[in-house]
Amino acid sequence: MQDQPEEKEHRHFKLHKPYGYLSQFVCEHKNKKLLGDLYDFPEGTMAIGRLDQDSEGLLLLTTDGKMSEQVRRKEVEKEYYAQVDGLITDEALDQLQQGVEISVGKQQYKTHPCKAFRLETAPDLAARSRKIRDDRHGPTSWVSITVTEGKFRQVRKMTAAVGFPTLRLVRVRIGATFLGALQPGAVEEVEDFALSVEGSFQ
Repeated sequence: MQDQPEEKEHRHFKLHKPYGYLSQFVCEHKNKKLLGDLYDFPEGTMAIGRLDQDSEGLLLLTTDGKMSEQVRRKEVEKEYYAQVDGLITDEALDQLQQGVEISVGKQQYKTHPCKAFRLETAPDLAARSRKIRDDRHGPTSWVSITVTEGKFRQVRKMTAAVGFPTLRLVRVRIGATFLGALQPGAVEEVEDFALSVEGSFQ
C-alpha cells in the first residue's frame, strides 16, 4: 500500500495595503508597486479579493484556494472607513443603507442594502503617503460602510451616487478579522481568518 502524500501546510497572512500599491504580484506595466515589494511571501500566495491602487487597509492573502473561496462568500462582511467630501447627511446615509444605483461596466446596478453610519470623530489612522486635501477646500467627514458584495470601486461609486465623493478609503474589517493596529505595509502571519458572519443584508 502506497503512503498517502502529506497534505500541504498552507499559510495565511493579513496585510495593511498602503496607498499606491496594486493588490497583485505581477503586472505588465513597469514601475508599479506590487505586494511582493512589501514582504517575501511564499510561492503560491494569492490575494483574496482586491483593493484598488488608491485604497488602503486590510488585505488577506493565503496559499490555500479553499480558504480564498470561504472569504469571498457573499455572507462575509467587508467594512470600510471612507473620508468623504462634505458633511454627510442623514438622508445620504439612509440612501446608502437602502442601496443606490451605480454603474458596473456599461450597465446600471443597484447595490444591496448595507450598513452605513457617520463616524463622529476621525479614525486613528496613519497619515497617507499622498496628502488628502486640507480644510481650506471645505469640510470633510468620515463614514463606516459595511457591504457583502464587491463590485469594482463599489464604495467610491456609492458615496458619489449620494453626493459625497470619497477622498480616502480604508478597509478595516473582513468578517471578524480586523485591521487593528497594523501599520501601512506591515504583514502579520496568522493561523486562520476569523470569518464569523455578523449579519446578512440579502
